[in-house]
Amino acid sequence: MKEQHPEMAARMVDVTGKEVTARDASAAGLVRMSATTAAAVFERRLGKGDAIEVARIAGIMAAKKTADLIPLCHPISIAGVEVTFDRAEEGVEIRATVRSSDRTGVEMEALTAVSVAALTIYDMVKGTEREVEISALRLVRKSGGRSGLWERGA
Repeated sequence: MKEQHPEMAARMVDVTGKEVTARDASAAGLVRMSATTAAAVFERRLGKGDAIEVARIAGIMAAKKTADLIPLCHPISIAGVEVTFDRAEEGVEIRATVRSSDRTGVEMEALTAVSVAALTIYDMVKGTEREVEISALRLVRKSGGRSGLWERGA
């Protein structure tokens, strides 16, 4: 068996030398569904209960557990997580913003929050509609650290 070269091995990046700075990141995603199903979500009349509030809690919990889910992601101290839901023409738009003061950013935490919130919406509506689709997962904004502010499309 060939030994892997150290530079090709999976590794956690050492952030010891980085400064602790205030950091935040926002991510978004879309859960596509029919207008009828989206109305049931926002009117809180699904058989499984209030999908928005269940998904909000799931997203917050997911952000806090990101390092347990993504193998090389650093466990960081999260100061705040906000998960919001907006009615979109195609269904439900989810946005998560995560804040921290640490040595590395919170992009993965924001993306994980949106992903799990979207999966939760999917789970709550799958009995109502089978054509539901999760799409457009993306980082929208990040700030802090050495690279400073980045915004999608800016």
